Amino acid sequence: MSTVQTDRVENKTEVGSYFISNYPPYSRWNVDALVDVRKALDSPPHGTTPLGLYLHIPFCRKRCKFCYFKVFTDVNAADVQRYVDVLCKEISLVSQREVMGKRPFRFVYFGGGTPSFLSPKQLTSLAERLREHISWDGAEEVTFECEPGTLSETKVKTLREHVGVTRLSLGIENFSDKLLEENGRAHLSKQVFTAWDWISAAQFPNVNIDLISGMVGETWDNWRENIRRTVELSPDSVTIYQMELPFNTVYSADILGNKIETPVADWPTKRAWVDYAFTELAASGYSISSAYTMVKDASKVNFSYRDNLWMGSDLLATGVASFGHISGIHYQNFADLDKYYAAIDNDSLPLGRGYVATRHQLLVREMILLLKRGYLSITHFRDKFGVDIAKQWADEWAEYVSAGWVAISGDSITLTREGLLRADALLPAFFEAEHQGVRYT
Repeated sequence: MSTVQTDRVENKTEVGSYFISNYPPYSRWNVDALVDVRKALDSPPHGTTPLGLYLHIPFCRKRCKFCYFKVFTDVNAADVQRYVDVLCKEISLVSQREVMGKRPFRFVYFGGGTPSFLSPKQLTSLAERLREHISWDGAEEVTFECEPGTLSETKVKTLREHVGVTRLSLGIENFSDKLLEENGRAHLSKQVFTAWDWISAAQFPNVNIDLISGMVGETWDNWRENIRRTVELSPDSVTIYQMELPFNTVYSADILGNKIETPVADWPTKRAWVDYAFTELAASGYSISSAYTMVKDASKVNFSYRDNLWMGSDLLATGVASFGHISGIHYQNFADLDKYYAAIDNDSLPLGRGYVATRHQLLVREMILLLKRGYLSITHFRDKFGVDIAKQWADEWAEYVSAGWVAISGDSITLTREGLLRADALLPAFFEAEHQGVRYT
């Protein structure tokens, strides 16, 4: 990608995906690959590849105006129970696949939606029923996403004691009630501080909080207050995403349908806010762990889900619309809830689409995802793929070095601070020609 091509993401926040989480782009995945997905699931694993599990809980109290995930609101207890029952059955079906290979789960991730939407009783029942088929007792990390307003003291204790959560991720996003309401968040700041007391008392090994740079209505004064309060809470890690506008959000629909001007801050402003946050957090003892994350104690906090997944681990996807990766093959479950239910009711895995990646595509995937961590080892890719990434993409690296976004020294390719702040914008330059300029999602 030339500096001219990056202009789109250097300035106005337009509709379209910016954050890159996989390769090739999801828009290129298709049903034709499902034969290979099934074959991979019913074959032994490749060597000692680590294994992870993702469980999607698609319920939320409200749909945020910037949300692009598969979520459902206005559900009743019967709806939730039906989903939990089907998810447990899906886990039982997955546990019988040969690709499991008697491997322990290295990491488990409860995502959403809002996993903490479930009641303590439902959470306890879910964990007990899942353990009839699988175990995550020896996992390096069990992550659970939470929305502050859904938490209670009992629920927090349940997550720690019965579910075995080791990393709790709290979606604060912003401390301003005005901004939370404008952006459609279900919680208010008072609920954050109430929940924080319960979370602190439960002594999770790692508590992460999420913030979003550039929520509609954000100002410099408010952003400084966000960071001050974050430092005051002193979580183990802080993750800051820059607001984007994928196609299927409320804000995007308004921009495209009603032709309104984008209400989201431009990219230079959002990057400046993240830069300020990184500087302030560093002054309080935090260190950079990725383009989005800072940690208080790097010797204590690791990110098993992130690091293993980015390095090509297997990931079993469970739940509606969830994404998995098995033996180098990508797949996604049905995004339609009725199709998801029907497949599992029929004792079949709810596979919706997939992609059989070439070895070169797996190299590109691993390289661009690990670059989001802020650094690459040239030797790692030479040993694993037999490719010198510095020479393979010499022109791209040279352009980024000239722009001040990348530094290359010896075995290391490193993003500068300016590079970190725009990491996702740098990645499409490494895409194959047929994937350049296509819709990502």
